[in-house]
Amino acid sequence: MTMNNSLQSPGKRSVGAWINSGAPWVWLNAGAVAISLVLVIGLLGLIAVRGLGHFWPGQIMVADYQPPGQAVRMVAGEITDSEEVPAARLESSGLEVVNGQELYTRDLLKQGNRDLSGADFVWIVDEWLSNRQYPEDIMVLERREWGNFYGFLESVQEDGATIASGESAWTVFNERLDRALGIYQAIYQIEKHDIGSINAAIEQLRLAERRLELSGDMDPVRQAEIQAERKRLNQEYQQLETQLGDLYRAFNRDSFVARTVAGQTLEQPISKVVRAYQPNTLSLTDKIGFYFDKVGEFILDDPREANTEGGVFPAIFGTVMMVILMSIMVTPFGVIAAVYLREYASQGWMTRAIRVAVNNLAGVPSIVYGVFGLGFFIYFAGAKIDNLFFAEALPSPTFGTPGLLWASITLALLTLPVVIVATEEGLSRIPRSVREGSLALGATKAETLWRVVLPMASPAMMTGLILAVARAAGEVAPLMLVGVVKLAPSLPLDGNYPYLHLDQKFMHLGFHIFDVGFQSPNVEAARPLVYATALLLVMVIAVLNLSAVAIRNRLREKYKSLED
Repeated sequence: MTMNNSLQSPGKRSVGAWINSGAPWVWLNAGAVAISLVLVIGLLGLIAVRGLGHFWPGQIMVADYQPPGQAVRMVAGEITDSEEVPAARLESSGLEVVNGQELYTRDLLKQGNRDLSGADFVWIVDEWLSNRQYPEDIMVLERREWGNFYGFLESVQEDGATIASGESAWTVFNERLDRALGIYQAIYQIEKHDIGSINAAIEQLRLAERRLELSGDMDPVRQAEIQAERKRLNQEYQQLETQLGDLYRAFNRDSFVARTVAGQTLEQPISKVVRAYQPNTLSLTDKIGFYFDKVGEFILDDPREANTEGGVFPAIFGTVMMVILMSIMVTPFGVIAAVYLREYASQGWMTRAIRVAVNNLAGVPSIVYGVFGLGFFIYFAGAKIDNLFFAEALPSPTFGTPGLLWASITLALLTLPVVIVATEEGLSRIPRSVREGSLALGATKAETLWRVVLPMASPAMMTGLILAVARAAGEVAPLMLVGVVKLAPSLPLDGNYPYLHLDQKFMHLGFHIFDVGFQSPNVEAARPLVYATALLLVMVIAVLNLSAVAIRNRLREKYKSLED
């Protein structure tokens, strides 16, 4: 018996020593980290493939389609998705299955022509397609309304008279399209910037006049000055209106006639077209150029077609602007609170209770902060600000309505506990000897705090800011109550006084994802943009965080010698 125990004890001792060394937990942690990385990379890969693949130009198929028991018809479009479905599912949808096949391939065909066919996408059974062709002369028109058009160009017209048809029509069409796009840019400049600036100046003039009337300071001289300035602005406005009318007449001069594969005819102004191309003739180089052009449009342009077409630049701008303002607000307040709790407050039960409250605030649902922001900041503080400083604009609210300022403050309040906890942790890691050495050399407590303690704790402050940015940039629920909208006609930062319009509503990438994914009337067209916008939001958050990480690393290296 003793011999057996002695023979088994070395193995038992080695296993026990291995467990006691902590190696199993190291391997478990490593495995958990590896699995997490695989899941994150896989998720980002899925989002990237689904989102970025949307911008690649696919070939347009023309084929005969004949379900059993129905007449043959021609279909055209781009196959965007395929799936295997059982025959019973087709029968339940009203289709007749006659050959006893158990599984069928169902294709999602982007057929466009929503103004003619009623739907952008349609499901078709792959086995019922025949005579597939990829004609070189079929074209895709991206339009400002009604989505894409798929068909063949018949003729180009100028003021109702045909100027090109047949093979030469495509060249003339592209020339006229370039002309129309140039005119559109001129119209956009006048409407968005020139007329917008005049309207802003007229509104400021109206408010100034109303302010003088309320204060009783209006006199004939000031009245005459205001009237003269208003007359000058109205003259400039009329000149721009005349110029705009001439541009619109030139803009709508040209039109085209096109035909679908089903024989339907479409006549429309060229001004309704954003982009035209023949995908079946594009070379690889042309497709790469087209791809980057579409990606650039997605990042830099304004949305259109209920946010299912165009770009998301206003949402990018609004997200970054809100995060910057939130960071400017939350950092000083969080640092001051942490400094007081760690350096000045007596470490008694009250301080411990405050720390517990701060930690609990970090777990409050974000929508609660949104309701608080709506009730306190907007309805109470905003209304008071309007009564005190913007009485001339009433009853139209200025700050008593959701806007950029209140959204930034609400998110600053949401992320404040994170900054407090991270900063206090950094302050607690600074050795007491550093403080005592500074005081021994004659520095006051305030000088020690400002010149020694805070610089050494700055990497921890940046860590708190990084965590705050990561959380705030992805929040959606509170923003729906305090400032974010589906579509903002103008950016909160422009060339009109006061330049940064904190009272203005704005767009946000997170809310844009929600709106496109769940509120869009055209679900199939919106789905790829959900993936693309989600990837863009992740990239924006990564850029913001990496910028903060770079600053933190520089500060850490700068004060590393002091810590040593």
